[in-house]
Amino acid sequence: MIPYGRQDISQADIDAVLDVLKSDFLTQGPQVPRFEQCVAQHVGASHALAVNSATSALHIACLALGLGPGDRLWTTPITFVASANCALYCGADVDFVDIDPRTYNLCPQALARKLEQAEREGSLPKVVVAVHLCGQPCDMQAIHALARRYGFKVIEDASHAIGGKYRDEFIGNCRYSDITIFSFHPVKIITTAEGGMALTNDAELANRMALLRSHGITRDPAQMTHEADGPWYYQQIDLGFNYRMTELQAALGNSQMERLDAFVARRHQLASRYDDLLADLPVTTPWQHPDSYSGLHLYVIRLQLDKITSTHRQVFEALREQGIGVNLHYIPVHTQPYYQRMGFRQGDYPEAERYYAEAISLPMFQTMTEAQQDEVVSALKEALLS
Repeated sequence: MIPYGRQDISQADIDAVLDVLKSDFLTQGPQVPRFEQCVAQHVGASHALAVNSATSALHIACLALGLGPGDRLWTTPITFVASANCALYCGADVDFVDIDPRTYNLCPQALARKLEQAEREGSLPKVVVAVHLCGQPCDMQAIHALARRYGFKVIEDASHAIGGKYRDEFIGNCRYSDITIFSFHPVKIITTAEGGMALTNDAELANRMALLRSHGITRDPAQMTHEADGPWYYQQIDLGFNYRMTELQAALGNSQMERLDAFVARRHQLASRYDDLLADLPVTTPWQHPDSYSGLHLYVIRLQLDKITSTHRQVFEALREQGIGVNLHYIPVHTQPYYQRMGFRQGDYPEAERYYAEAISLPMFQTMTEAQQDEVVSALKEALLS
């Protein structure tokens, strides 16, 4: 089976983790702050907070921005459920904005229309989560301009996008957002096994997220309600969580970061080759906005169903039967049973639903060989033309 994604673990990665196992610290040691500094410097952000997953990062980001009961968070329906669930963890409400039919990201024009209506109804969002699907950044300049006009905060869910760029600057610098989130799950561009990170240029937000990721506990005398009882003393000043990243994870992340740019460059080579190999097939290959340099976590094609006799499901199953580990990113969140019980219905976001009816994620990972890629394309041709 050729998987849709796969981590690339080198001997240097293994040695970095073994060094930690032999050290004095398996958690809360020097590797985590080193990893935070490495990522922050690479992307050009002022602060970085490493956590145990991107889901945890989204949660503390929402809390740091003050999201709570009575507030609203808007995001795209084409994302993993975590991009929406983070609002529910805070007691807030969720709504969605339909996607751009070319980039598959949250559509700025649809967002503008929805904001105009929400302003009239007194139901503006407090937070908008812009998801960089497949690694391609959203139109952040347009979203940022709308944020300034309507007063909402912006989180970039860049779980797919580390190493990518927007307008020739690395995604994660938070030029157009309050907080950016990265994921380091094994199928992502770099991995810490499990892990995530929140980046910001706002020191107050960084301090708030640092507190929330570790039980709401501080040892900083400036944050305490009274003078410390002694050198052992700490105070819980908020209700936080155990969202910390381990030293083992951070060591792996530090090692992986040394190859980040090479990983993304290789993905671009594979994507360009896919573009050429698929040019004459009845599929739509990914369109890349000229302002973006995608991290290319995923390579998603859309079937031109009016030009083939097979159904979407039949093509998908035929590829799986031939050992091609295709996947589908994502099932529109508003069609999930949990969200349908909130009142969302089929037909609410037509562009997202059209995308779902046609999309297939082909295998894409930096160690993929041209022979494997040829095998994928050969199997796809057979599935499409049979």
